[in-house]
Amino acid sequence: MTITEILFYAFAAVLVVAAVGVITARNPVHAALFLVFAFVNSAVIWLLLEAEFLAIVLVLVYVGAVMVLFLFVVMMLDINIAQMREGFTRYAPLGLLFAAIVIVEIGSVVWVKHLGGVQESAAAIAQDPDYSNTRALGELLYTQYLYPFELAAVILLLAIVAAIVLTMRRREGIKQQDIAAQVAVRAQDRIRIIKMDADKASEQTPATETTAGAPQTEAQR
Repeated sequence: MTITEILFYAFAAVLVVAAVGVITARNPVHAALFLVFAFVNSAVIWLLLEAEFLAIVLVLVYVGAVMVLFLFVVMMLDINIAQMREGFTRYAPLGLLFAAIVIVEIGSVVWVKHLGGVQESAAAIAQDPDYSNTRALGELLYTQYLYPFELAAVILLLAIVAAIVLTMRRREGIKQQDIAAQVAVRAQDRIRIIKMDADKASEQTPATETTAGAPQTEAQR
C-alpha cells in the first residue's frame, strides 16, 4: 500500500465521519460546520486524484461562499431547536426508508463490481510537471461538452431570475425609487424663488422690568 492510498483511506474515513455528523448534529450551526469539514476533506481527496481545479473550486465556492452564507442565515434566523425536534420522529420512517434505498444501491454496485460485471477503471496515471488540470478541463468543457455547459448556465440564470421575481413583491409602507421620474426632473420643478420684504427692527423692551415682568425695587436699581 502506497502513501497515496493511505492518505486516501484516512481522509475518506474522516469524510464519512463528518457526513454522519451533518445528519446527526442537533444544532444547525454544528451541522453546518460538519459540512464545511466534509467539503475540506473532499477537496483533499480531489488533490490526491490530481484534480487541483475541482479542489480549489470546492473550497472557494462551497466553503468560502455558500457555507459561510448558510452559517450567517442560520445564526440570524434564530431557529427554535426545540420546536424542530418535535417533528423529527414524524419524518423518521421516511428518512430510514430513503437511507435503506441508498444503502441497497451502493451495495448492489459493489456486489456487481465484485462479480466482474463492471469493468474496473485504470489506475491514475502520473502526469508531467507542466500538466495543467484546469486547461484540460477547460478544453473538454468548451469543445466536447460546450452545449451541456451552456445549457447548465442558462438553467442557473433562470433560477436566479426566478428567485428575484419571487422576492420582488409589493409591500406597504416602503419607499421605492422611480428612476424615470428622477431622470425627468427639472430645476424649475425643484427650486422656487420667493421675494420677501425685509422685516422692520422690533422695538426694544424696557430694561426696568425683571424676567417675571414685575417692577424692580430701589435696591435692584
